[in-house]
Amino acid sequence: MAIIEAHSIKKSYGNLEVLHDVDLSVQEGEILGLIGPSGSGKSTLLRILDLIEPANGGELSVFGIDTVEERGRWLDLRRRMGMLFQRPIVFNASVYDNVAMGLRYRGASSDDIDRRVKGALEAVGLSRYMGGRATDLSGGEQQRVALSRVLVTGPEILFLDEPTANLDPGSTATIEAIVARLNREEGTTVLISTHDLSQGQRLAHRVAVMIEGTVAQAGSPREIFHEPRDQKIARFVGVQNIIPGRVVSRKEGLTTVEAGGRRLVSTTPPPAEEVELIIRGEDISLHRRKPGYEEAENLFPATVTAIEPMVPFVNVTVHCGCDLAALVTTRRAEALGLHEGIEVWVSLHAKAVHLIPREGPG
Repeated sequence: MAIIEAHSIKKSYGNLEVLHDVDLSVQEGEILGLIGPSGSGKSTLLRILDLIEPANGGELSVFGIDTVEERGRWLDLRRRMGMLFQRPIVFNASVYDNVAMGLRYRGASSDDIDRRVKGALEAVGLSRYMGGRATDLSGGEQQRVALSRVLVTGPEILFLDEPTANLDPGSTATIEAIVARLNREEGTTVLISTHDLSQGQRLAHRVAVMIEGTVAQAGSPREIFHEPRDQKIARFVGVQNIIPGRVVSRKEGLTTVEAGGRRLVSTTPPPAEEVELIIRGEDISLHRRKPGYEEAENLFPATVTAIEPMVPFVNVTVHCGCDLAALVTTRRAEALGLHEGIEVWVSLHAKAVHLIPREGPG
């Protein structure tokens, strides 16, 4: 069941168009990751979905209620949702009072406030700081205070706008664990915008990619990261190889494509005669000698032309008619004894070669 339905959403500030033609459906109980370059409109879209500000056009329903027609119900709807921003907002008061603030505004009883605040702080692991000043805490702890202030109101939908952008890895892992547990145990619907692509893959059931003010593609993490719809999405999600090619044949479920004099096979049905091959570097395996056990449909010799350390990985460029960038672990590269000019064998499964229609330069 869709808990949020957005169609043809538009938003401008003066002559600056920030969002256009945004279509997005959010299912009840899911975690939806919103990713995209800076300036693509992620934060603006979250603010519109959370009813902090209105769109300039389009349709938006939340909890099955038409928010355009029912503008007078926005306050009631907003009380069923919560937003956590990138920079933690804490007040110069005790941790307890910071978390209790929203409940006091809503007129909750003292007993109810006490019970819920203590429960929220326990959920984020800050019970021992209850009487201390929030401003004395670390950045990661302050973000957990801000999160507990949102959680204490029991939101049915939780919006997270780059919640871990300024946090260390340990604090990030803590926030992620809290969000995942909240979704799993309470069934809270979560929308999280993030620049961290690995975070999107770790947390989200589905991912929506925003490019230039609109949702360019939405789907499972596998679809987004391994089957991007076009060049721009492929580049954003870190695809190392985008290679022009021409379809030669389609037989027994395999499409044969010629790229730079090398023929590769893919399981993707040909979307056009002129295509681009989308291949992630981590899907390419390198070997010092021809493997006799390899089941990959693509197997051919190549020459190493460049090696670029990217700890804990190594980006290895090989030439095999066309250039391919393979991502291997540092230990694997050392075991292979890789260096420029060395001959290697490349193996690549057909399902790892994704085809999209050829685009112009850009």
